[in-house]
Amino acid sequence: MWWRLSALWVVVEMDILLNGQRIQTDCRSLRELATAEKDTVIIYNGFQTDEDFPLQAGDSVVLIPQGKMPEQNQLEAMLTARHTPQVHAHIQDGAVAIAGLGGLGSNIAVMLAQTGVGRLLLIDYDTVEPSNLNRQHYTLRHLGMPKTEALAQQLREVNPFVQVEVRQEKITAANAAALFDGWPLVCEALDNPAAKAALINALLPDSQKTIVAASGMAGYGSANEIHTVRKLKRLYVCGDETSEAQPGNGLMAPRVQVCAGHQANMILRLLLGIAEP
Repeated sequence: MWWRLSALWVVVEMDILLNGQRIQTDCRSLRELATAEKDTVIIYNGFQTDEDFPLQAGDSVVLIPQGKMPEQNQLEAMLTARHTPQVHAHIQDGAVAIAGLGGLGSNIAVMLAQTGVGRLLLIDYDTVEPSNLNRQHYTLRHLGMPKTEALAQQLREVNPFVQVEVRQEKITAANAAALFDGWPLVCEALDNPAAKAALINALLPDSQKTIVAASGMAGYGSANEIHTVRKLKRLYVCGDETSEAQPGNGLMAPRVQVCAGHQANMILRLLLGIAEP
């Protein structure tokens, strides 16, 4: 920003956020700010660009040198650089519990970690076995590991700034209230219809909780049949609401992950206050 004063040009510095740090700069454009950096990815207010833009006070800029490991205090800013800055400020304070870490829960957890949700609670009692690999977010190296441990390990690799809590325990109607105490948003990702119903019935009386559940994602029907509906004031259901896993109609990665995406996106909307909890 430049002002003419007594026939002299005076440079006025402005505050911007650069790689997560608030600085003052007299640079007037993105290109001027990044001129010394070669082979650099530029993220401007959540948007990756090769174009030049005029800088304004309050802008968020992340410069990511390709092929170099950033310092730890810069890494979080780079991980979340593609998010709209105002969006990330909300979701990093979010807390979400995930009940069940199979095809839905494992993929939901990874999406929420990538999104930058601040705290995640992972609950499951099972271990990773070969038939899980067709749709769940595990690999061969995780076989035999508790799903809680295997998934927490992956989340630390995806985003080490997310606080991950794990409880290796089977969820029942008797222990659900205690297990999810203090967690206002719960993703129901269980694979047993009776267990789903028991969890929802146990948690819905708590007026401080909102549940995002799933029903119907088996087979290879159109992904467009999967949707998100608000069933009750604090209950959302994602899926096609009809298809069940049965002989000839198994659980396959595409539809399961589409449904997981619906649940993760609904959680994001709730955290941002776009959807009424």
